[in-house]
Amino acid sequence: MSAWLRGRFFLDTNSSSQEVIEVTSREKGWRLDIFLKEKLKEKISRSMIQQGIKEGLITVNGEIKKPSYRLKPGEKIILTIPKPRPTEILPEKIDLHILYEDKDIIVVNKPAGMLTHPTPTKTSGTLVNALLHHCDDLEGIGGEIRPGIVHRLDKETSGVIVVAKNEFAHRNLSDQFKSRTVHKEYLAIAHGYITEETWKVFTNLKRHPVQRLKMTVDDSGKESLTFFRTLKRFGNLATLVLAVPKTGRTHQIRVHLKVSGHPILGDPLYGKRSQISEGLRVERLLLHALKLEFLHPRKRIRMTFVAPLPRDFKEVLTKLHALSKIQE
Repeated sequence: MSAWLRGRFFLDTNSSSQEVIEVTSREKGWRLDIFLKEKLKEKISRSMIQQGIKEGLITVNGEIKKPSYRLKPGEKIILTIPKPRPTEILPEKIDLHILYEDKDIIVVNKPAGMLTHPTPTKTSGTLVNALLHHCDDLEGIGGEIRPGIVHRLDKETSGVIVVAKNEFAHRNLSDQFKSRTVHKEYLAIAHGYITEETWKVFTNLKRHPVQRLKMTVDDSGKESLTFFRTLKRFGNLATLVLAVPKTGRTHQIRVHLKVSGHPILGDPLYGKRSQISEGLRVERLLLHALKLEFLHPRKRIRMTFVAPLPRDFKEVLTKLHALSKIQE
């Protein structure tokens, strides 16, 4: 059985459709794979096109051709397109703070404590579970009816996250994140008094060789860059910081603030238990995805979304303000 016919691209007589596209004089000499990419960019991914050609589910006048085959006017391209199969992830009715939604994307203010997607040990209570229940217009992404996760927030990080509803939006947003044209801003409460008004951290990051949950600075890792700006100092207790990451490495802001000598309050991996954290009763990582700006995949307009600060974050800021006044 072919790769398209099993697993994520499961196909049978009840879950597939055929489409016929005729080559016009404008497309004379086009490669088969380029032609299909142009005609099907909103339906299936390029990898699925390549696999479909290889497995004979895409033919030219009923004959199997190579992806590099040059087309002639009047030829008919016949496609057997698998319909998306339901995901094995279960939908769950979970309240969501939705900032924006249309047929292509949904933007959510994710609460702290919620995983973005299921893991082998945590299969419920995630953002994906919630979106499967909320969204009744999800289309196939990678051959499966599911939300398209294009970026992630750590479990204890709150704030704005965008999710794709279809293959077209998923590929477009993924390309924007890959090309670093998406603008992101985070708020963090860091330990201690930061003297700099603005600074940047550039390091190479990779997975820690022993502590696999952590990232570490290593020359053999991937480049990472974050710009920081001090917003408010609370005496020598803590500093409110704006972080603007230019790359999207795992735990990037957390590691970069640790490298700066000021780990984020409540960070169990890169910080340390301190009297200030315990006194403020900090129960989670105080990192919030404040702003997300990107080009809408279909409308082609620049959109900006801001996620309000959650209550626990504001309460810590209020306590820090009061404590810093006592220090004066």
